[in-house]
Amino acid sequence: MSGRAQLMWDEAVTGYDFGPDHPMDPVRLALTRSLVSAFGLDREMDVVSAKPAGESTLRLVHREDYVAAVKAASADPGGADGSYGLGTMDDPAFAGMHEASALIAGQSVGAAEAVWRGDALHAVNFSGGLHHAMPGGASGFCIYNDASLAIARLLELGAERVAYVDVDVHHGDGVQAAFWEDPRVLTISLHEHPRTLFPQTGWPEETGADSAQGSAVNVALPAGTGDAGWLRAFHSVVPEVLAEFRPQVLVTQHGADTHFEDPLAHLAVSLDAQRAVQVALHDLAHEHTEGRWIALGGGGYAVVDVVPRSWTHLVGIVAGREIAPETMIPEDWRQQVFARTRQLAPVRMTDGRWPVEWAGWEAGYDPADRLDQAVLAARKAVFPLRGLLP
Repeated sequence: MSGRAQLMWDEAVTGYDFGPDHPMDPVRLALTRSLVSAFGLDREMDVVSAKPAGESTLRLVHREDYVAAVKAASADPGGADGSYGLGTMDDPAFAGMHEASALIAGQSVGAAEAVWRGDALHAVNFSGGLHHAMPGGASGFCIYNDASLAIARLLELGAERVAYVDVDVHHGDGVQAAFWEDPRVLTISLHEHPRTLFPQTGWPEETGADSAQGSAVNVALPAGTGDAGWLRAFHSVVPEVLAEFRPQVLVTQHGADTHFEDPLAHLAVSLDAQRAVQVALHDLAHEHTEGRWIALGGGGYAVVDVVPRSWTHLVGIVAGREIAPETMIPEDWRQQVFARTRQLAPVRMTDGRWPVEWAGWEAGYDPADRLDQAVLAARKAVFPLRGLLP
């Protein structure tokens, strides 16, 4: 197995562009890629451009009629079929939409193939993580569900147990839906509570179909949850369930929209806590999957202050060259940011919260605490189904 990690990148992924007034500005991808380069991380990895996902690959998850609708909207955006979620405010149609979406999906599928075949131990596609797309429709800024497609490809290649961990602020509903009936796939999502945030799913009681009870795990966090609570919730659920499931490969989604600066959600997590979870997931991959790890991006709408730093930390961890939180950001990158966005870029790779402290579940819990209530709800719903004590 190659010791070098793979960075999946093709400049054309920045063509995934819903227009100038849409929150998902592709500048976040371009700025992340240039910050990765400014730190020299791309010299520590194999930078690979995989081919776009073709029709047969897309149909591992998506319905034939939906793929046809995306292609039609891509060729004629004005005629997008709203019954498939296309041409809406969240998912406006644009010329070349199918090609850009298939290219992003192809990078995640390529990452899965490289890791499963042993060409790379870890692979990262920060343009991916488009976890809301459903088998038959677009949703939540997501056209094709690259995370689901990567998992489906792993199963096609012979994987028997794939774990998916999603720490985006929004519930990973599309991935959960794709594998709702499949006990070979464990989906774990930590997200803001569906009472207060799109897509209004991800309740702890959602645990999988009768044929796959306990294969869906949902930790629904109260709005306002900060670093200590977020890390407590993660460590109180994820390691124990992964250990019981014994995955052969780990796929993770790292939406940066849990951050306190993100304009579309209500958690209060810092860059430093995001980095701590990235490190934890890397360590869990080495503990349970012999290091086989596919890391994806996701949401994140503070496109200058947060996303490039968060995902550059992720790339550094994937590459085996972690960036210390106190590291100064290269001045030439900061100048580039100002030239492109007229915004002042951050100065260091930290929010000043490192090291992040949190209390483990084994020390006991407070039944009156809203965060502990959320953790306990998830544990009570799923742990007994997996033979674990809640």
